[in-house]
Amino acid sequence: MNRGFAAFLSAQTLSAFGDAISLVAVPLLILRGGGTVAQVGAVTALGALATLLTGIVAGPLADRFDRKLLLRLCDVARCLLFGAVALGGDHLWLVMTAVPLAAVFSMVFQVTYVTVVPGLVPADRITEANGRLYSAYAVAALAGPAVAGLLSGATSPAVAIAVDAGTFALSAALLSFVRVRPVEPVADEGGLAAGVRFIRRHPLLLPLTVLLTVVLAVTSALDDVVIYHLTHDLGQPDGVVGAVMTAAVVGSLVASLAVAWLRRRAGFGPLWIGAYTLAGLLVAAVGFSRSVVVIAVLAAAVLLCSGVAGIASMSLRQEVTPSHLLGRVTAAFWTLQLTLAPLGAAVLTTAAGRWGVTATLACGGAAVMLTALSALFTPMRRRVPPPPPAT
Repeated sequence: MNRGFAAFLSAQTLSAFGDAISLVAVPLLILRGGGTVAQVGAVTALGALATLLTGIVAGPLADRFDRKLLLRLCDVARCLLFGAVALGGDHLWLVMTAVPLAAVFSMVFQVTYVTVVPGLVPADRITEANGRLYSAYAVAALAGPAVAGLLSGATSPAVAIAVDAGTFALSAALLSFVRVRPVEPVADEGGLAAGVRFIRRHPLLLPLTVLLTVVLAVTSALDDVVIYHLTHDLGQPDGVVGAVMTAAVVGSLVASLAVAWLRRRAGFGPLWIGAYTLAGLLVAAVGFSRSVVVIAVLAAAVLLCSGVAGIASMSLRQEVTPSHLLGRVTAAFWTLQLTLAPLGAAVLTTAAGRWGVTATLACGGAAVMLTALSALFTPMRRRVPPPPPAT
């Protein structure tokens, strides 16, 4: 990979690290300041709502403006917002204002960085590049909460949030070393609807979007059900639960290292179908297991399978979408996939409480397997290899 991608990878890692710190530091700031769990939930809900609504405009922004400048503005904005929270102490009104606004800029950053990758690396190395980015994201997901907890315990949550603000400042500085290919000017093709139209007309992206909508609906609350299984069914303490969830992230790291090699040999369709078919089987197995170690291994294997399928699908989208549409297609792809996720989460967690984890995950795993296998009746069954090396 070239130096531009190395700088971009470092910036994206710092940005993801900052997001991971805030996931722990913000709730701790509220609770230590005398806030309630309900207030923590309100901040989380506002952030989720802001993310969903931003998906409508994030794609058009990424397609119509200087993408490098947009990435840097998102980092600077988050630096200022979290810096204000760190200086403002535990004022709930400030947290409830700044955190949802930061979620807006995080969503724009995430959509925009996807659009930048094809301009930084050759077409035949997009999957490898996404694997490295996914690996960095997984490392940030591991380290961010741990750093936030350590800093909050040793000093205060405000200090952890100040460090969070610093990571975004460093990310913005690193992005100055990245040369992003400009978007070719084209006639205006509309907002998010242009991305939806492209997906609807594409023989691979349409079935992929539909199938992933079902898969994400079934698996959106999988972490919650696993945690419930460990605490309610197996009586494990919080420390063990944290260790299991941390160990599961190892699967994401392995996926990031293996996906390029796997896709070159299997092609997109067979790889995606095989990964999610196996993931469904593993999800069902979690519900039958009574061993903490086995559950940790199975959870890591599920993340390995979903990670491989996710990186491959993102790479395919980058390869087949024109650069001037990639932001809108990405935003539409993510927004459409999430439409059933809230309902799926409610159904899965309610079922686990009423009928037990074993039956719930058996049905959920079967649904994932059947959804993946139904791709055999779509154009996704074809191999679809990655682009050949540039000559």
